[in-house]
Amino acid sequence: MSATQKTHTHTDSDFIGLAKAVIDAEVEAIQALKSRLDEEFNHACKTILACKGRVIVSGMGKSGHISNKIAATLASTGTPAFFVHPGEALHGDLGMITGDDVVIAISNSGNTDEVITLVSLVKRLGASVIGLSSGNNSPLAKIADHHLNISVEKEACPMGLAPTSSTTVTLVLGDALAVALLEARGFTEEDFARSHPGGRLGKRLLVHVRDIMHDNEETPTCLPDTLLSDAILEITSKKLGATLVVDANNVLVGIFTDGDLRRAFEGGIDLKIATMGEIALKNCITTQADELAVNVVNLMQDKKITILPVVDEMNKIEGIIHMHDLLKAGIV
Repeated sequence: MSATQKTHTHTDSDFIGLAKAVIDAEVEAIQALKSRLDEEFNHACKTILACKGRVIVSGMGKSGHISNKIAATLASTGTPAFFVHPGEALHGDLGMITGDDVVIAISNSGNTDEVITLVSLVKRLGASVIGLSSGNNSPLAKIADHHLNISVEKEACPMGLAPTSSTTVTLVLGDALAVALLEARGFTEEDFARSHPGGRLGKRLLVHVRDIMHDNEETPTCLPDTLLSDAILEITSKKLGATLVVDANNVLVGIFTDGDLRRAFEGGIDLKIATMGEIALKNCITTQADELAVNVVNLMQDKKITILPVVDEMNKIEGIIHMHDLLKAGIV
């Protein structure tokens, strides 16, 4: 431990009190940001909407971390964007920026050398610059085409040194830009899902029955005159707990599940003479291949069933889908 470090004894209530003080300081900073919003915010949004290229977000240090997150939020909400480190830009990555782009440059002081140099260079390319800094008289504010004030009265850090309130305010302003642009573009849940195909929302909005159903040889089927004893072999071999009963033209006649099989045994049915046309469930619930998988989940849960035939508009079999398929695909 260095001579300048001191140890303090804190109670649990001290920690909670410190946490509340930090939250209060950051809430106050956000409220002040809200009251400062003016026409420059409108100009910034219009500039980004008119952008023919990409939005590049750049900043050093903690501002760089916030810049990265803002770029990611913009990109996932309909505004193509990416982060460029200002130091790396001055050593080759400047080639990633064109005159058709909009650069959002972030510097709390407004005087970060790498950021100011980058802004000067991209303006020569013809790119528009939106600057975010504390105060409207910083070098960044003066050189930017549009400037958004991210000043805070005080940092939440008791020493006033660690970027805390200032980074929160910057992040909130970035979110405000992203959401304002999202609304202006008419960005929908489906658009969001296309940007997040691996996430649960993306799967729920993009995955259709045809993407996960069993079809062709994987579909258990038998004819109406198939004996129950033979149908059991089909159910067992396809491992889906059911078989579909179809006519000679592959039109659905009914469905027979392992639950129906148990009930048949309990009723003393004769395996050697019972046919599927006699005992299969007729007029069963079906779905279609282009149906969203999430709708099938809701249907299954509502009807308390675990498997559905997939048919076309002529009621011909296209496949079969099981609740396990929906679970495996991450729809449930």
